[in-house]
Amino acid sequence: MMSGLKPKHQRLVLVVVALVALVGAGLLAALALRDQASYFYVPADIAADPPAPGQAIRLGGMVENGSITTAADGVTVQFVVQDGQARVPVSYSGIVPSLFVEGSGVVAEGSMNANGVFIADNLLAKHDENYMPRELEGMTSAELREELQETVE
Repeated sequence: MMSGLKPKHQRLVLVVVALVALVGAGLLAALALRDQASYFYVPADIAADPPAPGQAIRLGGMVENGSITTAADGVTVQFVVQDGQARVPVSYSGIVPSLFVEGSGVVAEGSMNANGVFIADNLLAKHDENYMPRELEGMTSAELREELQETVE
């Protein structure tokens, strides 16, 4: 195929073909991932520039005190996520994480519906920096250190 070209030109053609293939693969990967990307929003972002209904996003903020209600089916939970500037009503059907409580941080994955309600497919509850697993709650710092040392060994 390239037998009529000098070795120097053959290398140049191979480098150009490799670069074109690499750029093409990058563009295909970016195109494929574009539909899978979830943008992160806080309630103020949604109030200022709401995403299109059905667009996959992540909503993060604090669960408003007094806002958690459970529907009659026992599975659907409604609550409000707020950030101090705006509020977004959320509906989630499923088992909520054990750390999900009023006043705690939450990241909900899902999309907005046409009525301005965020329909969550997944909830991720966040704990504060003082979180301690139940198994370790009563231990002193020396006992904790010993427990951690045994875990490492």
